[in-house]
Amino acid sequence: MDALVIVDAANVVGSVPDGWWRDRHGAAERLRDALAGYAADGLPGLLAPPLELVLVVEGAARGVESAKGVRVVPAAGSGDDRIVQLVADEGGGRDCLVVTADRGLRERVQALGARVTGPRAVWGPGRGGA
Repeated sequence: MDALVIVDAANVVGSVPDGWWRDRHGAAERLRDALAGYAADGLPGLLAPPLELVLVVEGAARGVESAKGVRVVPAAGSGDDRIVQLVADEGGGRDCLVVTADRGLRERVQALGARVTGPRAVWGPGRGGA
C-alpha cells in the first residue's frame, strides 16, 4: 500500500512570503502542481515512492481541483479538522506523513500515529515554491 502524504495547503503556502495572499487559489494550484512529481519520485530522505498525495485546501482555495498525482480535498470548515479526519480514516495500517508547521495539528496527528514534517520538505528555497 502506498504511503499517504497529507499536505496542509494553507500552512505550506503561507510559509513562503511570495505574495500568496493576493491569490490564495492560484497559490494552492502552484503548490498542487509542485507536489505532483513527489507521487512518482518520493520525498527524498522521508518516503520512497510510490506515494498517495493529498492536498487539503480551505477558504478561497476550496475550488482547486485534483490533478494527476495529487488528490485535492476541500475542508468544509477547519482544514486542521479535515486533516485529522483523513489521518484517522485513511492513515491506519500504512506510513502516513503530514506536512505542516502548525504545532497543534502536529500534536493531533501524531496522537493518531502519523509522522510530521515541515513545509520545506515540499515547498521553499530550491523547491517548487521559490
